[in-house]
Amino acid sequence: MVTFALAVTPVSPDVAANLNMMVRMAQTAADAGADVVLFPEAALTGLINDDNPAHDLSLGQSVPGPAIEVLSAVAQARSLWIAVGLLERDGARLYDTAVLLSPTGEVALKYRRITPGWHGQHADPAVYGHGTAVSAVQTPWGKVAFLLCGDLFDDALVQHVRALDLDFLLVPFARSFDDGMCDQARWEREEMDAYAARVRMAGVTTLLVNYLDAGDLIDDHSFGGAWLISEVGEVLAQYPLGHAGLLLVELV
Repeated sequence: MVTFALAVTPVSPDVAANLNMMVRMAQTAADAGADVVLFPEAALTGLINDDNPAHDLSLGQSVPGPAIEVLSAVAQARSLWIAVGLLERDGARLYDTAVLLSPTGEVALKYRRITPGWHGQHADPAVYGHGTAVSAVQTPWGKVAFLLCGDLFDDALVQHVRALDLDFLLVPFARSFDDGMCDQARWEREEMDAYAARVRMAGVTTLLVNYLDAGDLIDDHSFGGAWLISEVGEVLAQYPLGHAGLLLVELV
């Protein structure tokens, strides 16, 4: 049995405040009995990159690095697995990355987003990088891998995930509507079935979490929400759009 906490974090332009919020939410999750905490894509900054390297590289965190060290300390202190999405700086390159930290504080898995939708079409390929493969790690609670956001809608990647024979797929993402509205009914009407269908194609129990724009991010209206979807595409649990907080789910 494993208890997941899907942490819908409010993201502001203040990276230190975002990190402090993540620490508090991880501790709250541990107090509630969680074994694994999943944070969204780009949880420290939001996807506020604008294809200008002078701006965007400053958003990147090294892995390992100061922010990872803070979260690793929480993982160790509270015997947690922590999964988090962040913009990663590696020298002069920037990646959209997800990291799984073990209760020993080590990086158990690092995944770099493969699809390019996190940046513009004309972003400098010498700066804006991508991963090349989906890999998995065996944990005490199952075999697990990441996809990030638009990766879930790439047929080849989803088929590869299916072939990995996972127990769980973790999908941190960042999503908003073009009109900037937070609309639960629209999500249910227009989007939920599409996400469930992609999970059904992957054939693995999937946990998804979206960050919530705290209201200060420029041109970002990510509306939060979290979902547990079964391997056959059934939505088993969800956290409503527009609210920060934790969705706790216990799985056998």
